[in-house]
Amino acid sequence: MEHRLVIIGGGFGGLYAAQSLKNAALEVTLIDRRNFHLFQPLLYQVATGWLSPANIASTLRAVLKRQKNARVLLGEAIDIDVNKRQVMLANGRVDYDTLIVATGSRHHYFGNDHWEALAPGLKTIEDATEMRRRIFLAFEAAEREADPMRVRALLTFIIVGGGPTGVELAGALGEIARDTLINDFRSIDPADARILLIEAADRTLTTYPAELSKKAEKFLSRVGVSVRANTIVTAIEHDAVITKRGKSVERIPCHTVLWAAGVRASFLGEILSEKTGAKLDRSGRVLVEPDLSLLNHPEIFVIGDLANYRQPTGQPLPGLAPVAMQEGEYVARLLRNRLDGKTTAPFRYKDRGNMAIVGRGSAVAYIGRVQLAGFGAWLAWLFVHIVNLIEFENKILVLVQWAWYYFRRNRAARLITGDTYTRQ
Repeated sequence: MEHRLVIIGGGFGGLYAAQSLKNAALEVTLIDRRNFHLFQPLLYQVATGWLSPANIASTLRAVLKRQKNARVLLGEAIDIDVNKRQVMLANGRVDYDTLIVATGSRHHYFGNDHWEALAPGLKTIEDATEMRRRIFLAFEAAEREADPMRVRALLTFIIVGGGPTGVELAGALGEIARDTLINDFRSIDPADARILLIEAADRTLTTYPAELSKKAEKFLSRVGVSVRANTIVTAIEHDAVITKRGKSVERIPCHTVLWAAGVRASFLGEILSEKTGAKLDRSGRVLVEPDLSLLNHPEIFVIGDLANYRQPTGQPLPGLAPVAMQEGEYVARLLRNRLDGKTTAPFRYKDRGNMAIVGRGSAVAYIGRVQLAGFGAWLAWLFVHIVNLIEFENKILVLVQWAWYYFRRNRAARLITGDTYTRQ
């Protein structure tokens, strides 16, 4: 019987591990509760009407259909029997010899889970379409509103969290208000929209060089985004957000709040901790060994956002797609070496830089010691994201959509789906 590898999670880490084991002498089973791989870095573009969900999703069966040693199971992993080496699904169980857990992360509201209904995060296609619904429905509600104070509240958008997701969301919202919707309404001027980006730290993009943070904030101001640093959210209500800066407390009337402030690891981290004794960090991520396995369990690997891998500096790797990709490829190489009786050096992440788009033609990026800002960084961002999209068809579709928007400034996917007549 061939060695049985089970991978839980079809995100970047899990999918790259599976693909890297093509033609290897083992049986690969990829389990995911969704039937598609989602290119999460572009989710915000679905949320802001730039791309359609199908543009950034690829069905797992289609991606792996030519890989004869791989199969895909649609199912939700709910438990792991470490002693019997079985993954328990909601509707069955799967045996494994080696297990890779790559189930990512979810939204984290820092003990205020009731905020989720009022401030959706951005992890799934459903999250993105819900954000899109709320954004464009706010403009529609303002169009039919007669009370100026209520119009102002409807046209106030608050993004909580100044990391890459928050910055990209804010920039896209600014362009929607001041560019995309410029001639669409008669009773309101969309450019009157207030877009507030709230960050608890002293600047946005805290993992970027300070100079790039300043440039990103300058780009944001050009599209009407107001950055409020050193500010924390203390409460979110159905019609307002309460913030605190120092001793100053402010209540901001607002009907659309978008969450980009924090993530927490998948619940499978807690299960692994319970079953193997693995330690977790404050965000629920599993502390892994230098080869990404668990202590005393060399047959179990944890990668991607669920893993806490400490670099030589002592800092854990960030929850980014490139990290998950490299970890997936590394574990695949390690498994090939094990089958051949070879050893593998500890995992080392090769930092190829970070990028964040701030608007049409504007982005910030750093690659090694090279820092870019403006149009050059924007072109680099486009290239990297096109290259990393999984399927060729999606690369072409996204490239066409981007070109159309760049020249025509029209976001073609501005659909309000779901309950369209929800009172704001």
